[in-house]
Amino acid sequence: MKDKDAAFSLRKHGRGRGGDYQCIKQGDEDGVQKQLQEFNKEYAQCFFFDVEQRERRKFRRNKVREHTDSDSDYDDSDHEDRGLILRQNLAVVLLRFIRTNVKCHLSRVCLRTLRILSRDKRVLGPMVTDSALMTLANLAGLSPSDASDEADDPDSDFYDNIIASLAEAKVVQCRPDEDEGDAEASGQTEECSAPDEDAKSDISTTDSRDPDSWSRTHRTSINEMHRGGIHHKALERGRKDRRESKIEEEEEKGELGEEARRKEAMKVLCNVVYNSTWAQERFSALRLMCGLTARLSSSVGCSSSSSVQFYELRLMFLITALRPELSTQLQQDGGVSILTTVLESCLEIQWKDQYECVLDPAVPPISLEASQRIIEILKILFNITYSSHRQEPSEGDAALYRHLVAILRFCLMRKCVLSEDTDELQGHTVNLLSALPLQCLDVLLTVPLEPDSEQCQGVNMDCVHTLLMFMERRLESGDKFKEKLTPVLNLLTESCRAHRETRHYIRKHILPPLRDVSQRPEEGTTVKSRLIRLMTHLDTDLKHCAADLIFVLCKENVRRFVKYTGYGNAAGLLANRGLLGGQGPRTSPSDVQYSSDSDSDTEEYRQFKDRINPVTGRVEAEQPDPMEGMTEEEKEEEAKRLIMLFNKLSRDSIIQPMGVDSEGKLVPMSGLGENPLTEDRKSGSENEAEEEEKN
Repeated sequence: MKDKDAAFSLRKHGRGRGGDYQCIKQGDEDGVQKQLQEFNKEYAQCFFFDVEQRERRKFRRNKVREHTDSDSDYDDSDHEDRGLILRQNLAVVLLRFIRTNVKCHLSRVCLRTLRILSRDKRVLGPMVTDSALMTLANLAGLSPSDASDEADDPDSDFYDNIIASLAEAKVVQCRPDEDEGDAEASGQTEECSAPDEDAKSDISTTDSRDPDSWSRTHRTSINEMHRGGIHHKALERGRKDRRESKIEEEEEKGELGEEARRKEAMKVLCNVVYNSTWAQERFSALRLMCGLTARLSSSVGCSSSSSVQFYELRLMFLITALRPELSTQLQQDGGVSILTTVLESCLEIQWKDQYECVLDPAVPPISLEASQRIIEILKILFNITYSSHRQEPSEGDAALYRHLVAILRFCLMRKCVLSEDTDELQGHTVNLLSALPLQCLDVLLTVPLEPDSEQCQGVNMDCVHTLLMFMERRLESGDKFKEKLTPVLNLLTESCRAHRETRHYIRKHILPPLRDVSQRPEEGTTVKSRLIRLMTHLDTDLKHCAADLIFVLCKENVRRFVKYTGYGNAAGLLANRGLLGGQGPRTSPSDVQYSSDSDSDTEEYRQFKDRINPVTGRVEAEQPDPMEGMTEEEKEEEAKRLIMLFNKLSRDSIIQPMGVDSEGKLVPMSGLGENPLTEDRKSGSENEAEEEEKN
């Protein structure tokens, strides 16, 4: 719903909102619940505009106003500000109200209202104080309830002042033409940037005797407070939570009141942490991560997983993605071990050997609810392990990582109820595998062979085959190549460097013996042609990843690499590694020693080998000789003319002649000592001078 429509609707039901406050003051819990349930039903799908969107809308309205005499834009701005005031006041009252001994079902309704309000960044101020965060954490089960933080009986003046401010807003809305200046002043108070430090501790500490003072000072400072920092990392808004949309109603019918309340509180915390930098900072200072970790640890031994666990994992993912220091803290506090145990519990794994899980084809696919929790765990594990790829793990860490890799192999081999869930699960599994130490990935190949297993030289290749199929699906999708393909390309490249059998198996599927040389290597629909096309992609990281994989499959042999890709496609990687001169020094990131087996040419390739254009990598049609019929003198004159043209382009800095130095890297010709074009330039200049004298 648009912000304007929300403001109108809030004004329309302003009496109801005031009724909420009166009901709270009078202790009419049934009335409060009825009013809030109506609000929740009406605004269940409502998302309010943030500040940047509002500024863009104001800019567009100002453009329209330049060509019209209408003052409707002022009315729209007033309506938005009044709706904002109503939402802010409602958040303040509800946060104070749920600190009292409210019945479980009523507090759940209040929390649902707060969840709707927390979608608006401008209303987050009352929700990011330490007191508010601790209240939400207590209700979510992240910290023990502290009686000192709860008010037995809220100050009646507190509600009186809120109601007074609402009444004032309603009087203004009834006389928009007469009190236009007051409405503008009300909007201007939001732009005040002087923060009130006392407001950071607790809303109840504000001087509640002056409603105008509260409206100008407290609400403004508290909303500016949570925007004071800068996000460490930006997260894109993801798709709607399919878990909630599909099975939430079924869950709510069977879950207990306490569990439902915890889930609602956790949802509010997720929204607040996602939208507020200040909340992220306070989350760290209040040590709520410890409570979150304890909750996850305690849920492992339960016979049936709680529906709240998904939102606990979602909150942990958000905070580890947005606060790097908390990601490091979680890793140091044994987060990898805890999350691995939770992952093992979600997958209901049975062990056949130390690093081998039982894969029973008769087991039903992973359920929707379980797959969502598993994906969240994989994302958290990536956040806390992504820096360990190049590190040498200790003996204990290596055993822990190998145990995790065995579980990740299980994730790759299992199917989910929905095919898109299977692809997403495999994608996050690949991301995590690419972040773990390379020496721990040998667990993927140590599984004994089964009768129907893919194999290469006696080694089980089922997992490698799954990775290949996953890469092919990502290649065919043609969407977000960099994000979706880079991890699996890097993983396959590193695996090929580390394991000879893996390289042989993947090369058989990607680079089969070369037979057809009638078309360019990048043409066609094969995996090889798709990868070679990526070698000239605009994105540098993606083209390097694709070229590295092909180069490793060719044992980092320049001649073989050019044979399969063509010199034009291979030039980028060769120039980057200093191999343009041919068999130059290898600059591979690892000291890999490849076997000395040769790449035997097929009969078809040998038949056309001498006619293959090394640049394009295919047999080109014979072209007529452009100098046919020319005398030797005419040929010499034509050559001199071409040299003069190249020299002119070089002098005008239109082109820069390049050469290959002793290290195989491209450098300007001027840096190669004796420039072979120097004499040509001199002779060209002399010829030009002679022609000018003749003229």
